[in-house]
Amino acid sequence: MNIQVNTDRNTQGGSELNKHVVDVLTGALERFTGQITRVEVHLGDENGDKVSQNDKKCLIEARLAHIKPIVVSHKDMSIHQAIDGASDKLVRAIDSYLGKLTDHSKPENIWSESDVEDSGEEAAF
Repeated sequence: MNIQVNTDRNTQGGSELNKHVVDVLTGALERFTGQITRVEVHLGDENGDKVSQNDKKCLIEARLAHIKPIVVSHKDMSIHQAIDGASDKLVRAIDSYLGKLTDHSKPENIWSESDVEDSGEEAAF
């Protein structure tokens, strides 16, 4: 999985920030590793030098094989909190999208043979 980190002019990037992003996303997306081809992360400070609440933004675009990109964003007090929030949203979005692709029209038998006791009588439902 290729992870690309982009920052705006108001956000100071660097190797520590990149490592944090890669660590958070690698852990959060571990079970989707075979399905995700690339992840783009865009970090920004919407108000620049002005001090305000929830102005740090993280936008994450995940590209899954043979599926349209999934995009989420999160704003928070710090860039690390924004990254964590966006990664949580991304996991939920991927789970939801992949769940919708599952064929629910063919119900699975929820009972195994060992769960059913043979009483010798036929059950009427």
